[in-house]
Amino acid sequence: MLFSSYFLGGFECTTGFNREGDWIDLMQETWHLHHADADYRRLCEIGIRAVRDGIRWPLVDQGRGVFDFSSVEPLVRAARKHQVDVVWDLFHFGYPAGLDPLSADFASRFAAYCAACADYLRDRLQGTLWFTPVNEPSYFSWAAGEVGRFAPYMTGRHHEFKVALARAAIAGIDAIRARVPDARFLNADPLCHVAPRDEQPASLREARIFNDEQVFESWDMLCGRTLPELGGSRAHLDVVGINYYWNSQWELGREGEWLDDDDPRRVPLRDLIGSVHARYGGELVISETSHWGVHRARWIHELADEVEGLFDASVPLAGICLYPIIGMFDWHRPRPWIPMGLWDCDSERGMCRQVHRPMLDALAFVQERLGRNRMARPDRSPDGRPE
Repeated sequence: MLFSSYFLGGFECTTGFNREGDWIDLMQETWHLHHADADYRRLCEIGIRAVRDGIRWPLVDQGRGVFDFSSVEPLVRAARKHQVDVVWDLFHFGYPAGLDPLSADFASRFAAYCAACADYLRDRLQGTLWFTPVNEPSYFSWAAGEVGRFAPYMTGRHHEFKVALARAAIAGIDAIRARVPDARFLNADPLCHVAPRDEQPASLREARIFNDEQVFESWDMLCGRTLPELGGSRAHLDVVGINYYWNSQWELGREGEWLDDDDPRRVPLRDLIGSVHARYGGELVISETSHWGVHRARWIHELADEVEGLFDASVPLAGICLYPIIGMFDWHRPRPWIPMGLWDCDSERGMCRQVHRPMLDALAFVQERLGRNRMARPDRSPDGRPE
């Protein structure tokens, strides 16, 4: 296995300015830094010994080559204490103030920050260092470069923004490897699928271009399949991280209205992941997946069916990250609590964690089920009490 457990827990670490211009910081809002030790302990108690967690570029990078990692120290202490593997997200939508993502300085500034992160972690953690340099470049380039939902609020510059993010990711990977040659990378991007509006040639062609080309653009740039002048290679792509949610399939032109579960136009997840493996080879990880509310437990069982189908097809799916492992606030106003995680939070009691028992029971069942395929099994059950 790539990690100490087959399942990972992902902590939502979005930072940045949302569409209303509000600063958001999900690690702060969920009190993850305050609860880091207990958050990691709870995961270990249910057999999850690997996580995706965040280093927040806007907080760490003080400018002029000065980096302050005090905000990362609680996570490092918890990882050492509980011997948890961490995949460090380095750029989760937020970047330093005054920096233009389309400027010539963006990639070099990001590379310097990545090198500093590598130096900091190399001196404090044992074992393989894992990184996600740029989280969801396809989504972020659309949200911030096409429709203006995040800073820098650009419109109509989706592709240009995506190229800039790929350039930065490649520079960051090179900078990390210069410090830590055996570092590994999980390059996470959404795996989406659209159904054509109708059977007209124009609609069929547009859907095909999205499904067969646009979905893969960022990964193609990283591996040098397209725009080789950026310097990408298969080694840069390393492990492909697939972000897939219940709303990752929709009808063309109706973003925000996903296909119903029983819609015959839905493509099985195993087939979508199989297409990624056919394109790139190598090991794959579901780097984000979840459902919300009462659907959480059912999603875990359905996910296990798809994963076993991938095992049968000899597709090397090397892990599954439940993301977010703790629920989250919506990014934009109004900002309701979204019950997507294994734990919800009680905002009146210091954001103490409250386990969602149906999802916990489903996870325990699926861990044992997949354990028959040489996967990790949980050691013991949690008490489920709020801390």
